[in-house]
Amino acid sequence: MISITPIPAFNDNYIWLLDNGEQAVVIDPGCAQPVEEYLEQKKLILSTILVTHHHADHTGGVRQLKQKYQCKVHGPANDPVSNLDDSHKDGDLLTLQSIPLTIEVIGVPGHTRGHIAWFIAATAHNENLLFCGDTLFSGGCGRLFEGSAEQMWHSLQKFLALPDNTKIYPAHEYTLSNLRFAATLEPENQKLQQYQQQVALNRQENRPSLPTNLLIEKEINPFLREKSSTVINVIENRLQRSNLTPVEVFEEIRHWKDIF
Repeated sequence: MISITPIPAFNDNYIWLLDNGEQAVVIDPGCAQPVEEYLEQKKLILSTILVTHHHADHTGGVRQLKQKYQCKVHGPANDPVSNLDDSHKDGDLLTLQSIPLTIEVIGVPGHTRGHIAWFIAATAHNENLLFCGDTLFSGGCGRLFEGSAEQMWHSLQKFLALPDNTKIYPAHEYTLSNLRFAATLEPENQKLQQYQQQVALNRQENRPSLPTNLLIEKEINPFLREKSSTVINVIENRLQRSNLTPVEVFEEIRHWKDIF
């Protein structure tokens, strides 16, 4: 069985660590120290680093960890990430021997030009797992630093095609602020209200709000609900326009969130 642990970093990052009791994989280590401390505490060997995109809060610890543990580093082919042993693009399969795992690479440009996500399909030993970096958050999605709204929308459609029970592991604890914005669009959404209460309780007790799952996000995340009649009406009223495409609805939601 695989254990999955969030290692907090900086103000709101999570470095996700997967282990089987002996070997470990870390995803987006923005700094090395908390990873090293956890590995030493649990007596684990770091065999692999997976990177979703080039931003420093996701890559800052890669070099130090690679030098110390002589581990392999895998990352995106179309994003400027240093210290990679292998680069990957949409549709690639990566097989790890140390845990072992087979991981599908999903190309999700938008937040950065070459952002990727790592998807592990369910087996007898684990569930569907999605490590999505800064593309999707619980209740939100990543800012458009390098890509377009259309690119991000198409990227999120790839996630929507995954099984509903997929567990989602974003790289930031943004959930409460995202849900405050979501409630502005859908104040009558009872699923959203219930989820807000649950997340608020978890955060009050210093528990992560993550992972989330795809079914929940379909019900509460405005960036996955651009086809909802309620959301469409809100955006059409805001823009004083009608017959908007899903991409246009999504783009306005993203713009609104940027200034919220």
